[in-house]
Amino acid sequence: CPSACYCVATPELVQCRYERLEEPPKELPTTVHNLSIAGSNLSVLHRAAFAARPLPDLRLLRLRHDNIQIIEDMALQGLPALRTLDLSHNPLLSVAAGAFAGVPLLHTLQLNQALLAAPLEEQLALALRNISLRRLELAGNSLRALPAALLPAGLEELDLRNNSLQRLTAAELRSLEAPGLQGLRLTLGANPLSCDCALRPFLTWLRAAAARVPDARSLRCAGPLPLRGAALLRLRPEGLACTAAEGGEPGQLETASYVFFGIVLALIGIVFLMVLYLNRRGIKRWLHNLREACRDQMEGYHYRYEQDADPRRTSAIGTP
Repeated sequence: CPSACYCVATPELVQCRYERLEEPPKELPTTVHNLSIAGSNLSVLHRAAFAARPLPDLRLLRLRHDNIQIIEDMALQGLPALRTLDLSHNPLLSVAAGAFAGVPLLHTLQLNQALLAAPLEEQLALALRNISLRRLELAGNSLRALPAALLPAGLEELDLRNNSLQRLTAAELRSLEAPGLQGLRLTLGANPLSCDCALRPFLTWLRAAAARVPDARSLRCAGPLPLRGAALLRLRPEGLACTAAEGGEPGQLETASYVFFGIVLALIGIVFLMVLYLNRRGIKRWLHNLREACRDQMEGYHYRYEQDADPRRTSAIGTP
């Protein structure tokens, strides 16, 4: 086992952490299954970086936080059994078209927070075209749109959590129905979804294909303010605010809202009239009693007024 690393057998595991390595260690056991190099300064993953001593049984390679900026052609040569490659948390600037050549069994690629330094969609698309990828992780890359060019046929899982996606457009949704992608599952949590008119196509698709989004129930609106925190699956596409600036049908939703409000008021009025009608006898009795009470009160006032105005009563009171 290299002096900068430590090894664990059953299964073979080699970890090299924060040793500031500038290249992969050369003296690795050939039986290693999992290799993790973290916190180093690899900077450039050169051609045939692992070919000096091939690792025929290596299945998982983690190169996280290694300041990798450039991946050259055939950089992974000598790893024929590699199935999972983790390049997360590296400031990638350049990925050669043949960067993943020589690893025909690679099916999981993790690039979380690795695409922040430069736009690499075109380069990665070329690098991925000759491998049969099944899972691609792109979390935390501030993506504003679905990276359609990075979706090879046969891809089964795509992790887009914690990006800057406000919605998936109709064109992007159509790309998810391309041959070989009908079974693709997306995870979209922690994106600032904007629940406005432009979200309607995505919300319609999501309600019909929720099984393709494992975290669909946890998706929440980031805006506008009245809908902030609302669960997407509890909304209806026709209920999302639509304005002219959003390219929708101006005023349609506002008109519908006023019509709905008028209908509600009409129903309340009808119910009130029905209550009055059903209780007409009781109301009539109550009005009759109220009228009689008022009449008795007025007669009492009138009687006292007549008594006070009687001259005989006044003179009798004034005689000693």
